[in-house]
Amino acid sequence: MISTQLSDEIERQVRKLLDETGTPWPAGIKVLVDKPAHPEHGEYSTNVAMLLAKTLKKPPLEIAEKLKMELEHSGIAEGIFSKVEAAPPGFLNFAIDWSAWMNRHREYSAYAGDGGKGKVMIEHTSINPNKSAHIGHLRNSCIGDTLARLLSRAGREVEIHNYIDDLGNQLADTVVGILHTKTEGKHVCFGDFCWDTYAKVNRMYKEEPGLQEERTRVLHELEEGTSSTAWIGRLTAEKIVREQLHEMKAFGIGYDVLVWESRIVSEGLWEAAFEHLQATEAFYKVEEGKLAGCWVLRHGGERSGEAEGASNPEPEAHQADKVLVRSNGILTYTAKDIAYHLWKFGLLSQDFTYMPFAEGVWSTDSQGYAMPYGRGETVINVIDYRQEYPQTMVKLALEALGYKEQAARLLHVSYGVVSLSPETAESLGVDTSAGKGSYAMSGRQGVGIKVAELLHVMEESIESKRSRQEGLSSREIAAAAIRYYLLKYHLQTEVVFDLRQATEVSGNSGVYLLYAYARAGSVLEKAAAGRMGSGKALMERCLPLTAGRWSPRSVSC
Repeated sequence: MISTQLSDEIERQVRKLLDETGTPWPAGIKVLVDKPAHPEHGEYSTNVAMLLAKTLKKPPLEIAEKLKMELEHSGIAEGIFSKVEAAPPGFLNFAIDWSAWMNRHREYSAYAGDGGKGKVMIEHTSINPNKSAHIGHLRNSCIGDTLARLLSRAGREVEIHNYIDDLGNQLADTVVGILHTKTEGKHVCFGDFCWDTYAKVNRMYKEEPGLQEERTRVLHELEEGTSSTAWIGRLTAEKIVREQLHEMKAFGIGYDVLVWESRIVSEGLWEAAFEHLQATEAFYKVEEGKLAGCWVLRHGGERSGEAEGASNPEPEAHQADKVLVRSNGILTYTAKDIAYHLWKFGLLSQDFTYMPFAEGVWSTDSQGYAMPYGRGETVINVIDYRQEYPQTMVKLALEALGYKEQAARLLHVSYGVVSLSPETAESLGVDTSAGKGSYAMSGRQGVGIKVAELLHVMEESIESKRSRQEGLSSREIAAAAIRYYLLKYHLQTEVVFDLRQATEVSGNSGVYLLYAYARAGSVLEKAAAGRMGSGKALMERCLPLTAGRWSPRSVSC
């Protein structure tokens, strides 16, 4: 709903305003969006600025003006509002731009509706294979899987990719930790052991800065792929990916193919992409300055002036250019991503071969078979908003190579990250004395909610409250409820995860929604008995909001 999108964005800006002033969220204050009394004031209105006046010790109208400025800067619910107005004594009024609203629906229908054609390739999850998955990763997976289900429902051919970065810094850090630290204690799985090891080695980097040179050595060996260190990295990554797939399967999330970053290098895809890029003016080698020896992609397209880090750089270029190959020869993530996307669109003569990895899942493998993967008409990447710049550089590379149509069909589904509520953060040992409204998860510090742990806590909560045991298991209900919790927010909203709220079984929760669905199904079944099956037809048109196939009597709690 538009009102939900709007209230989520207003709440996000209010939290930002409170964080700037070091003010905790005031007790009892909720962001409510209502219809204005007079049509000339627009379609929606909120009085949140007046509610904040006492806390911030500022006039309501001044607070409203500040929020107006921030909302306009953020785009106001993906641009579907023509204006926002701060009105005395402190209201914020919003008017919908109906033309923009219609255009946005046409934009999505271009690849989700009857007019779509060709294969849609969706990349989601793509977790670093260096530790257990956390709830931020799970939000990505739930969004990507739901999008894939919707497109399949709309009649599109969908191919789902999970990109495995087995040559990145994070895996290198875990390997360094395995080789140079000692992690003790009981761990449920290997990913949990690596979770603690990853945090431990990052603490050691601060105590022993020279250890970071070991990470560079490990990165080189991972890329070369022939040493004992490379084998440790490969086995570590494979073990963790298998655990991550198992965790996602509990939520009904699956994949068609795993694409390993190391295969992009070893199969010659980057080498082919490099040759193509060298023929453009947008890609060149820096000859002097701090980036001497690096290969750089210029954001502005054709080469003009010096690259980032060279002498007398242009101010805009300093922020715009992107290093693809470092002076020591190590490729950046974006370099390999460009090669990957050229392959996705079928623009390279090189191809992968594949081997079965898990049930229904294939994996790129040098000893494998040819399979009809890739060659997508449309490519959709589900990646959080912080990756907007690398995604832009991939699109720019396609345009620089002359593939403007493919660049236009490369879509980035951006979303807000998951952070922790003060109460949840404090329970994990985070210092919350700053009084912020939310606290970031940090793998380097070992702070976060693991997917498996959340599922276990939710399952126990449901098991303790359900009165009957028939139907779905508590674990299945828990997975569906968590999935709904992570999907109910607007995409751009930062989800402030609160463990107590997430495990609620009443109110606006997945458990209650499943119960309502089951009750509605029962009513429709009874109606069908007397109305020629109309209830059954209605049920068949209902899209399940979570994984699996729910029957009217399958939920009982």
